[in-house]
Amino acid sequence: MDQSVAIQESLAEGATCRIAVQGVLAAGESVESRLLGLVERGGQHAIYVYTHRRMAITAEDVWLEKVIPIAEGFAVEEVALDSDLHVIGSDVTIQISSEDDRLTVRLPFGSHTRTFLQEVSRCCPGTSRRALAVTRRFGAGGVGGFGWRAAFVHFFPVRKSSVGLSAAETRAELSRFAQVVGSEGVKQNGKKLAVSQNRSHDSTDKSAPRQNKLKPELTTEMVRSSSVMVSNKASILSEPKFGLRDTIVKSQLVQMEDSYTHIQSFRFFVGTYNVNGQSPRESLQPWLRCDAEPPDIYCVGFQELDLSKEAFFFNDTPKEEEWFKAVTDSLHPDAKYAKVKLVRLVGIMLLLYVRADLALNISEVEIETVGTGIMGRMGNKGGVAIRFKFHNTSVCIVNSHLAAHTEEYERRNQDFKDICSRMQFCQSDPNLPPLTIGKHDVILWLGDLNYRLEELDVAKVKQLVDERAFLELCQYDQLKRQMNANAVFEGFTEGEISFQPTYKYDAGCDDWDTSEKCRVPAWCDRILWKGQNIAQLSYRSHMALKISDHKPVSSVFDIGVKVVNEELYRKAFEEIVRSLDKLENANIPSVTLSQREFHFEDVKYMQLQVEKFTIRNGPVPCQFEFISKPDEETYCKEWLIANPSKGFLLSDAEITVELEVFVNKSTATRLNSGEEKLEDILVLHLNRGKDYFLSVTGNYLPSCFGSPIHTLCYMREPIQDMSAESIQKLTLMPLEMSDDAVQAEKPMDIPKELWMMVDHLYRNASQQEDLFQQPGLRSEFEQIRDCLDKGMHDTLLGSNHSVAEALLLFLESLPEPVICYRLYSSCLECASNYLLSSQLISNLPGCHKNVFEYLMAFLRELLKNSGKNHLDVNILASIFGGLLLRPPPGHPTPDITEKRKAQQFIHQWICDPVEARGWSVRKWVYFKKYVPAGAADGGKGVGGDVGATVRNKRPPPQLCHPPQR
Repeated sequence: MDQSVAIQESLAEGATCRIAVQGVLAAGESVESRLLGLVERGGQHAIYVYTHRRMAITAEDVWLEKVIPIAEGFAVEEVALDSDLHVIGSDVTIQISSEDDRLTVRLPFGSHTRTFLQEVSRCCPGTSRRALAVTRRFGAGGVGGFGWRAAFVHFFPVRKSSVGLSAAETRAELSRFAQVVGSEGVKQNGKKLAVSQNRSHDSTDKSAPRQNKLKPELTTEMVRSSSVMVSNKASILSEPKFGLRDTIVKSQLVQMEDSYTHIQSFRFFVGTYNVNGQSPRESLQPWLRCDAEPPDIYCVGFQELDLSKEAFFFNDTPKEEEWFKAVTDSLHPDAKYAKVKLVRLVGIMLLLYVRADLALNISEVEIETVGTGIMGRMGNKGGVAIRFKFHNTSVCIVNSHLAAHTEEYERRNQDFKDICSRMQFCQSDPNLPPLTIGKHDVILWLGDLNYRLEELDVAKVKQLVDERAFLELCQYDQLKRQMNANAVFEGFTEGEISFQPTYKYDAGCDDWDTSEKCRVPAWCDRILWKGQNIAQLSYRSHMALKISDHKPVSSVFDIGVKVVNEELYRKAFEEIVRSLDKLENANIPSVTLSQREFHFEDVKYMQLQVEKFTIRNGPVPCQFEFISKPDEETYCKEWLIANPSKGFLLSDAEITVELEVFVNKSTATRLNSGEEKLEDILVLHLNRGKDYFLSVTGNYLPSCFGSPIHTLCYMREPIQDMSAESIQKLTLMPLEMSDDAVQAEKPMDIPKELWMMVDHLYRNASQQEDLFQQPGLRSEFEQIRDCLDKGMHDTLLGSNHSVAEALLLFLESLPEPVICYRLYSSCLECASNYLLSSQLISNLPGCHKNVFEYLMAFLRELLKNSGKNHLDVNILASIFGGLLLRPPPGHPTPDITEKRKAQQFIHQWICDPVEARGWSVRKWVYFKKYVPAGAADGGKGVGGDVGATVRNKRPPPQLCHPPQR
């Protein structure tokens, strides 16, 4: 959340807040949050320090505490408190000082902190054009064991000048580096290299080991910074250089790994707990310190950390800090631990701790999140992950919360696959493709997976539990069945379950669910693993914890980790360098492609198609990359992607590349209109070699998804029954002309496709539990899309949740939103003024105004059944606010303030206006003109006739115009 807006509102005229970051005072036992703003005025800069409300949105939420001028004597220094440990990827503690003041604050790990420190450094005279280093001051024994091997293996040192060195020169370079780091690694303790005006221009710390590169922001391509690169510790280091030779060395070192590593076992504790939105009112010790021997690493996951609407829509919750503190206080007392990383998506949180004496063996820490909720994005369901390298073994920890309800096992399978495909971690070398979950040596997967017991009633399940017949009960477990069918978690292992189901209990006790629903007990909370050298020592639940309707689960593993022998590693490195020297004068690289022409047949909206081909290398190692053509910014069209798009190949090696075609809201409109075709040429470039050209073609089936509202109002036939010329003419018709009598026939008031979806939901889903909050199945969306585009069936196929999600995707795909772009800012300005809002809506084109009023009446009808569908006005306003009222292209991504105003604008239209506005009855009458009158009149209202004409593919009668106000 951008909190600089709140600071900016509090400043005097002429002052500008360039960036703000939220931190925690690193003094005392209490946790006191502060907001730090970098403020510029008249060419002068200062750090403004504010106390603030938890969510600082406006000037009323912040209070100025102090100002630290960036002037003579100003410095920013990274420090280590007694409780801090040097763990790559952990939060950073800095000390900001001036001649008159000093402030010690802990800032969160991430790109925003990195940017904040960079901006501060640029404001110090003489620092903007040089690489700066901010190094840690360690206590006794801080880095005594951090020898040359740890730095060299984990942060492969590559200098541009080293590319092309002879074998002897390379060995000398390796030896020099080893001596520098080995001899000076301990000497740097206590060194103070700060972002300071008093530093000389060449005071860069040469001995500081290079750390892994952060994932770039706002782009899917991995690119280097133009001048400086910032590590996970928010230190500003020199930019890493990566060359082909260095990449080859690293790759061959991986291939020879067995020659210089040995396996050493470490103990991992893995725990998962769905806390049902509760605060930690009881100790977590019975769960986290239940063994005599302390683990080496803790992986602790939570689900449903916060069930509030604020957490759901704005990903903000005070409970993150509460549960983090509860976990930290409950770790095993016989060891000291350092927090490596915390990652959270709404209520899904994952914590990683490591023993203090092992912290320096952790490297390459990255985090990612994937939301799989409604529209594939909402974070109430999904997964979070932390990946890292422990010694020489790559580890990925995933915490997920999958779709609920017994019958939704296919949706859970889909959630798992979505997390696996969309979870990608960048690598330190930008020439390498992102890492997926499956590319790790060890994968630990935990969470509320929500798989249930089927075919048994409540009484039978409870009987088998009382008999402790868990082996028999597992035969009815959905996860076991789906894994046996290779439908989900393929290649994963789960230990034998010897504890009773962990869901659902009455909160505060061990009694099974006594609510009206009386849920069937189930093992929702699970822990699985994948990889070699993994032995599960325990798998259990913890009945002592009672605050939730779930019980926590834990598992302890002994995991064999690859530990490097420094001397053997040196020999392997020298051998590789010698072999590379023999290739220096070899021929230019060349490859063989298994296929060069690709055709994608009948591409549909949001339906992925994949073609594969193989790149086989010759005798010379090569680096390949798809490059952009002249006058083009990217290597391919927006609907196409190559995976991987870059990489390297050793001699005689091969790699499979997938070409993926996927049409979404950003590309569908131009394909519908014929302005763009599924045609592209890919250029595969070899470093120091030639280029190869690949032809990609296809045909796109036009869809109502991505078509303008006014276009659809003129389409009386299903879109795929119309000629390409007709579709193009209607799609390219300007919106301003849609209200004029320029067509032979008058348009329908609303699109028939919209009517079909709303009519289905009105008839079948008004009382559907969690409507618009639970996602549907992708396969059912495809059926619904085909039905709308082809007019194949009398009714829409699929569940109510799938139809609801299809409606949201339809609204999202509109190239011009229901409330036109030109009115976006005006609507936000009058979000709390209904009279002005009504005037704005009246200025919409006729078809847009009809759709808006139609949807508002429908949403108000849903609220009449809120007791069953669990909807309220805030939920609907938040969901539909972001779809009906969208910022125009080029507008900055809406911050929380804008999102709240969009929600507020829609809120005033769907809350009960009977007494306040006196026109809800007319609005409902208008809604009734579009929907069947119901079972009482046989569905023969105006909407019923429309439904019949849609099914018979005959032009529907003109729909009634909205009443005049």
